[in-house]
Amino acid sequence: MSENKLRITADLGGQVAIVTGAARGLGREIAETLASCGALVCCVDINEETMSDTVKSITDGGGKADAFACDVTDSARVNEVVDEVVKKHGGLNILVNNAGITRDGLMMRMKDDQFDSVVAINLKGTFLFMRAAAKPLIKARRGRIINIASVSGQIGNAGQANYSASKAGVIGITRTVSKELAGRNITVNAVAPGFIATEMTAKLAPEIIEGIEKETPLGRLGTPRDVADTVLFLASDAADFITGQIITVDGGLTV
Repeated sequence: MSENKLRITADLGGQVAIVTGAARGLGREIAETLASCGALVCCVDINEETMSDTVKSITDGGGKADAFACDVTDSARVNEVVDEVVKKHGGLNILVNNAGITRDGLMMRMKDDQFDSVVAINLKGTFLFMRAAAKPLIKARRGRIINIASVSGQIGNAGQANYSASKAGVIGITRTVSKELAGRNITVNAVAPGFIATEMTAKLAPEIIEGIEKETPLGRLGTPRDVADTVLFLASDAADFITGQIITVDGGLTV
């Protein structure tokens, strides 16, 4: 983590954030970005070893971070993590639901476990953390919930019936819960990335990447920082009057 990574900034000093799926990729970038702006970031992931790298990166850069091992589909453990965060750090202000997986395959060949595992982690995990976090956020009389959706949940993507369904669900739950919590001064929004240069896209063949870049009006893949900057904006005071929205970060792909 370093100051020169920041393209925008916000004062998140004194705020406690939970970021799920913080061990790598988008989650790590989001955690580091929030920490760079003063938040104490509670990193949540099932991969404890890799998650410790995120925490070390933040603390080595002068930020504040903590680690909490968690399977986001385990309701009891999710409740425990939120309780532990509140007890240890005095409250909760920001929740970023980023944990997610892909198990791609054409619908006719997709196994039940491929569908179930993706929906469980991407959608149920988001629901469980939103439900657990609602109480401390209400108590704080201000809160930010930011869910990571996907353009696949907006327009679909061949070979991703499970992933697209899970992310469409994230969009639906974002809009619903934004209405339920608005009266408590809690905003609930989602960020829908397009194709982002992460470990997931690195597995794609070069010709597929080239085709995606040609279809994208801005002519490139997005970066984790493009997504993290959008999350930071939604977490900041500048987004006080924004709720129930899906902010698409895709270089114009879905225009």
